[in-house]
Amino acid sequence: MQTDAAGRTIGLDFGTTNTVAAQANGDMNAELVEFSGKAANGAVFRSALCFWQEEGARGGIDHEAGPWAIAEYLDFPLGSRFIQSFKSVAASPLFEHASIFTKRLRFEELGQLFLERLQKHAGGALDTHGARLVVGRPVNYAGARADAALARERYDRMFASLGAEVHYVYEPLGAAFSFASRLTEPATVLVADFGGGTSDFSIVAMGEPGASPRCVPLSSSGVGIAGDRFDSRIVERLVLPLLGKGGSYRSFDKVLEIPGGYFNDFSDWSKLALMRNWRTLEELAKLRRSAMDPEAIGRMIAIVENEMGYSLYDAVGTVKRELSGQDHAEFRFTGGGLDIACDVSRREFENWIAPDITRIEAAVDSALAGASKSAAQIDRVFLTGGSSLIPAIRRIFVERFGEERIADGGELTSIAHGLALIGESDNLAEWAV
Repeated sequence: MQTDAAGRTIGLDFGTTNTVAAQANGDMNAELVEFSGKAANGAVFRSALCFWQEEGARGGIDHEAGPWAIAEYLDFPLGSRFIQSFKSVAASPLFEHASIFTKRLRFEELGQLFLERLQKHAGGALDTHGARLVVGRPVNYAGARADAALARERYDRMFASLGAEVHYVYEPLGAAFSFASRLTEPATVLVADFGGGTSDFSIVAMGEPGASPRCVPLSSSGVGIAGDRFDSRIVERLVLPLLGKGGSYRSFDKVLEIPGGYFNDFSDWSKLALMRNWRTLEELAKLRRSAMDPEAIGRMIAIVENEMGYSLYDAVGTVKRELSGQDHAEFRFTGGGLDIACDVSRREFENWIAPDITRIEAAVDSALAGASKSAAQIDRVFLTGGSSLIPAIRRIFVERFGEERIADGGELTSIAHGLALIGESDNLAEWAV
């Protein structure tokens, strides 16, 4: 690995679904870090981990991350533990550790293992020792009882392993700085970043090229709703009813509704993999014995035991992406005693996510109010993040601001690119949080 990192600036978008890194080159330009190897996918590194038992490995457990984690899982699903979207539990006081075979790993330990593999697969292009590292963070973290201070503590411990000077910047501000490189005249810009766990919004005053400072943040807002929540709506409607949701179980002489906690965890990608522990499986086995429809609970147990979470995630992601480009798509999933093949319309999907869209709209209103701006005073709107491609999301901004003011592009890479540029700016302290 290179040792001349001092003075360099690296932007890191540690995302719920994907992670991207960029390196500034000293003249207010930045290049994305590409990953090398058979499983590489350019500059996009899936935020996932896979563990398996291996003689000779430290502690008897080896691991991989990113697309290499997916490849390991697909080669040996029953003998591995696959974890994705673990960023979603960063601010959760309910999350203490993940049970990985004989080990218990805290959030920051998962993060350190992930970063170690991220650097390895960058092939020496991501040497952080002594560098200025600008890390993106959500405006508001995901989770019902999100604790931002706890997330910061966990992030600090996670990124301390990189030996860098670490700064945190709101993710949409990173995208704003990247977008500024496209503009040739002053503008007030609303940046909307739709990730896997959160949707974040910032309003920024951008000066003309050469202005100092080039960008001035005016307000930020966010909500813990994004791509993973939309995925969970599909699972709730198409999968959970076949796993016992809405069903009953017998307790002595009473018939009670099955608690919703199991189903909430099952439809959350950050929690589904963690259900494969002896305590949860023992509780589900007990529930199956008393359930009015024991076969439904048996199907849930089979999916959890047989590590089918990634296969389910892939099926859900496929139908969601197809509905972004067409009015109907087929949802298909086979496994754990399930064989689902059904048509899903875009209208149905939009009805399922309607409550989430309402909360996203409220967060946009909050950003406008925080900047004391009306919709008419916004010159440009920059949409980024994978879920910005969902028609119902884009429609929010078309109806408020008009198609002519909307720009997009670099949906998965703009944040990291902008974070690296922010690290080179003279007013970094104004951006850091």
